[in-house]
Amino acid sequence: MNQLARRLGLFDATMIVMGGIIGSGIFINPYIVARQLHTPWLILAAWGLGGWIALSGGFIWAELAARRPLLGGQYAYLREAYHPAVAFMYGWTLLAVIQTGGMAAVAVTFARYFLEITHLPVADAVIAVLVLAILTLINCIGVRAGTTAQNILMATKIGAIAALVVCGLVFSASPQESVSAPALSWKAAGAALTPIAFSYGGWQTASFMTAELRDPRRDLTRGLLIGVLGVVVLYLSVNFVYLRVLGTEGLAATTTPASTAMQVAIGSKGASLTAVAIAISTLGFLSQGMLTAPRVYFAMAEDRLFFRSVGIVSERTKAPVVAIALQGVLASIIALSGRYDQILSYVTSSDFIFFGLTAASLFVFRKRERGESPGYVVPGHPWTTLLFVIASALIVAGTVYSHPKESLIGWMILASGVPVYLFWRTAGQ
Repeated sequence: MNQLARRLGLFDATMIVMGGIIGSGIFINPYIVARQLHTPWLILAAWGLGGWIALSGGFIWAELAARRPLLGGQYAYLREAYHPAVAFMYGWTLLAVIQTGGMAAVAVTFARYFLEITHLPVADAVIAVLVLAILTLINCIGVRAGTTAQNILMATKIGAIAALVVCGLVFSASPQESVSAPALSWKAAGAALTPIAFSYGGWQTASFMTAELRDPRRDLTRGLLIGVLGVVVLYLSVNFVYLRVLGTEGLAATTTPASTAMQVAIGSKGASLTAVAIAISTLGFLSQGMLTAPRVYFAMAEDRLFFRSVGIVSERTKAPVVAIALQGVLASIIALSGRYDQILSYVTSSDFIFFGLTAASLFVFRKRERGESPGYVVPGHPWTTLLFVIASALIVAGTVYSHPKESLIGWMILASGVPVYLFWRTAGQ
């Protein structure tokens, strides 16, 4: 029986959506885009297109949340639309590599910038494990404590990004640009859209918190739309500033666009301020991941497809403490192993397979419940939903084409969930 406490509202949902998207990508990835697209308007158009894809996903997940306000969010949509095995494969991959590997990588990124600021004589892996332990403890105290930490970090993150934008607009002048640019190719467009798609990813994790929202049909649907739209505005503003301060050629020439832009705008202090901003952003991203993903593992245990102990809820804090601790421990092990970057490269195509499957589940639910109105519907359906599914498929195809070996290993990790599912299904009967 679900024992999680419904203590979260619209503001919490919005901050969780935004916190799941904004990590370190917007401070780094724009240079990759600029190396493929060689004019400002193409770069901004690409980030706008990525924002449209993310917003389309937000519309789809909002209707799914209205139709199925169930524990585990995306996990539940896959289970209800297709089969428990599909949902388990998603949860298995999330726990084994996607979430834990992602959190390990972000924790080490935070540690590197933290050490750059503080100059402490400590290994970055030690700082990474320490911050993971602290966030695990905070979230075990309760969903309110974890959400409060997330809200504070997200608000600080928005402030840091806003400061970057203001500094770029006020304290710099536009550089001279060359008038010629190479012709755009489909390969270049695909190479540019891939890091943009990843930078916009993460909004779907807010659906994991459905069982702890006071009114999930209202708050999650609105939170998804407000949160994704807010991030689109921030991302377009940041890229506009990068282009204004550095120009297309300058942006393509640096691998640290945020730091370089701030140094041009305000001098040597810019690098230190950028390090602080990235440290705050990565810490907020970690906080969001520690808050949301354990609810999927908890849902798996509730379905008797995982260790029964993972479904334990603290009587005092009403938090799934074992699920939270499990994620913290696995992420720490991966951080210490130093293999997180390699692990992440394995799961990219698998991640977007589940994006496409989840979006396609809306067709299943609409067919089953023809004539029923959930209170919110996707504008432009079926075309907008179909375009999102196609976009997910193209990203999978592009990843397989550019990284065939890593994609194959990722699919093997995904396939390893089949015998694990069969074991738990038998054990749970």
